Parts: sequence; C-alpha cells; structure tokens
Amino acid sequence: MTGRRLSSLLAYVTTAATGASLLTGCGVLPGATGGSREPVTVMTWAPDQTRATNMPGMPAMAQAYARWVNANGGIDGHELRVLTCNEQNTNAGASACARRAVHEGAVAVVGSYSQFGRAFMAPLEAAGIPYIGGYGISEDEFTSSLSYPVNGGQASLIAGHGMQLAANCRKVSLVRPDTIAGDKLPDLLNSGLRKASHSGAIDIPAVEDAAEYTASADKARTKAGAEEGCVTAVLGERTQTFFDSFRRLPGERDGSDGKSGDGDTVRISSVLGSVGQPLIDRSGGAHSPFEGAFVTGWYPDADNKAWEPMKQVIKEHAFVDNRVDPADAGVQTTWIAYTVLKQVIESLDSDSVSSLRISHALDQGTEIDTGGLTPPLRWRYDDLLGARDFPRIVNHDVTFQVVRQGKLVAQKPGFVDVGETVLTSP
Repeated sequence: MTGRRLSSLLAYVTTAATGASLLTGCGVLPGATGGSREPVTVMTWAPDQTRATNMPGMPAMAQAYARWVNANGGIDGHELRVLTCNEQNTNAGASACARRAVHEGAVAVVGSYSQFGRAFMAPLEAAGIPYIGGYGISEDEFTSSLSYPVNGGQASLIAGHGMQLAANCRKVSLVRPDTIAGDKLPDLLNSGLRKASHSGAIDIPAVEDAAEYTASADKARTKAGAEEGCVTAVLGERTQTFFDSFRRLPGERDGSDGKSGDGDTVRISSVLGSVGQPLIDRSGGAHSPFEGAFVTGWYPDADNKAWEPMKQVIKEHAFVDNRVDPADAGVQTTWIAYTVLKQVIESLDSDSVSSLRISHALDQGTEIDTGGLTPPLRWRYDDLLGARDFPRIVNHDVTFQVVRQGKLVAQKPGFVDVGETVLTSP
C-alpha cells in the first residue's frame, strides 16, 4: 500500500488510505454515502513503476473524482466506489485487473490505460462489463461492442499528426516502438501526410524500453535531412529518452529554439501522451528540447476554460497528490470518462445500477455533454466511424498544438476532423 500525506485540512480523507493503493492494485476508495440508493462500484487501472509508459495519474484522478461526487451526495444518490489496479504493462497484469473487476462486482471499467486489449477485454466481455473511456492505446478498445471510447485513440492522433506535419515538413522520420501496436503507426501517419500529397515518412522501429536511442536518433535526423526535415517520435514515456539522445548528437544544439545545429532546420514533433506539458515542464520549460515542437492532441490545450471544472475538483480533492496533473492526457481522459459514467447513471434514475443497464443506455443513444472538451459523445450504431480497424471511434476530432515559450498552445483554433483520413488509411 502507498501512504498518503495528510494535513489538518484533509482530515476527511483519512479513510482514503486504502484507496491510495493503485500501486499494488488493491483496495476500494470509500466515500460519503450518497443516499438510500445502492453504491456503484467501478474500476480504473493503469501501469505504474514499469520500464515503459506509466500512468499513475489516471487511478489517482478517479479517486479524486469519487471524493468529489461522494462529498456532494454521490452520483444521483449512489455512492461511487473506485477500485484501482496496477496493470503493470503486461498481458498478465491486464488480465488480472480485469478478472478482479469481475470478481469484485464492478459495473464498469472507467478511464483506464492498457495496451493489452485482448487480455482485458475477454474477461470483461464474458461478464458483460463495459469499458468506458479507455486511453485509446489498444486496438480492442475500438472493436469490442462493450467499449465506449471518448477519443479517437492513437489512430486519430497519428493520422492527424500526419496532416499537421504535411504543411510544415518536406521529409519526416517516424521513430516508433518495434511492437505489434507500433507496426500500425507508419500507415496511419502516412495517411495524414499523403492527404497533402506528401511522399510519406521514413519508418524507424526502436526498442520500446531502451535506455538510450543514439543510433535511432542519428538515423532519424539523417533521413529527415537538413532542409525542412522533421523528426517525430511516438515512444510513450521513452519519448523523453529519445529526444535526450537526439539533442546530444554531434552538431545538435540543446533544441531550445526548435532547431538543430550547423544551419539545419530539423523540427521535432510528437503526439499527446508521448509529449505533454508535464514533460515539457520537467525538461526545462521554455529552454527544453521541445520548444517549437509540433504536437497533436485529442483535447483543447490545458489552459482552455473548458478544463476549469476538472481543475477545481483537483484543487479541492487532490491538491496534495502530485500524481494528478491537470495537463496530463491520462488525467484528462479519466475526467472525461467519469463524466460519461456520471451522466449515464443520472439518465437511468434508478435505485440500482448494473453493467447491463449502463451498456444498454449507451447503446440506445444516451448523449454525453463534456462541456466542450470533445464533441457530444454518443455510441449508437449510426454514430460509429466504421473504420476497418477502428469501427468504434465516435470522436475523430484532434487539436493541432505547438510548444511556445515552454507552453503547449493551439497552433490553430478549434478541432480538426480526421475521420475521413482514418477511414482511408491502409
């Protein structure tokens, strides 16, 4: 179990010590009783303390959300109980979390991260448990009839990133994981690049959890070329390691101007989740190697007013928890996923809530208003994009952002619809 720092101002959360167990994958977050209606149990999982991508902020945001709604009477009178689980970035870990959700009576898995979709969806499907607002990293999230994604996943991000780069880069090198999931990224990026008659990216597979990427970085820079070349890396948490290797290449500046040395104009880029505001802050802000980088995201930039309700909940119910960063894409996705859960439970207006009733309500067209963070969300058959490998996408909007003075800001206002590009990808 992981201890939680307490203060006199947070005395009311002393019962949450067992709920702070996302690192061990055990425990339930207690909360104030919402009323006479039955409690609702859900689970949020994510990997933590692994050698690859870690998302501790997602279960932590789920816990803060539960404290907030329970302090205000629950969801439509139902106390919200949140189970958390460390998925460990393994097939076995993902499967174990899913089986535990079944065993402990969860009516939904909400706002979670795992690239091992086949391992966790099978137990959930067998038990009829919906998967609401997963991070969008696994293919199964966009094929299972019990999955209700709130974003377009990696497919929309990468296809959209190709569109963003096409207008700014003559040549593009793509450094991506040498994994099954990574194998799909070149075609998706190229679908966006070729939308603007671009020739396509140079594909550079790399070890997902390498300690350094000097060889890959040198190849990427060389292949992109000195004339308006762009190097994009999509390596999750190891993206920082890659760009550390990149800026140490001979002749490379520190990257603070978004360009490389010796007169080159190589630009760097990535997608939200691999590069985000927390990483930019940690690596030097305006003097980080990401200054000037292009970034494609799912949602508005972190300073957008639409995030204010989430920030207020974090301030009131998670201000001593440094895992919960409002600029983190995992935290943001979890907030939106729990927004879906709240509104669908409210639509039921029932003393009891079951997994079947939740999935039925979503299938029948309950529409979710996320306050401008996404377009209105609805999962009827007619709302599905129907792309060959990603049929369950309903939100195919992305945002184009750029790092300026150490902040991710909008490169262009509003959302960009990449649905047609995803549909036409190989």
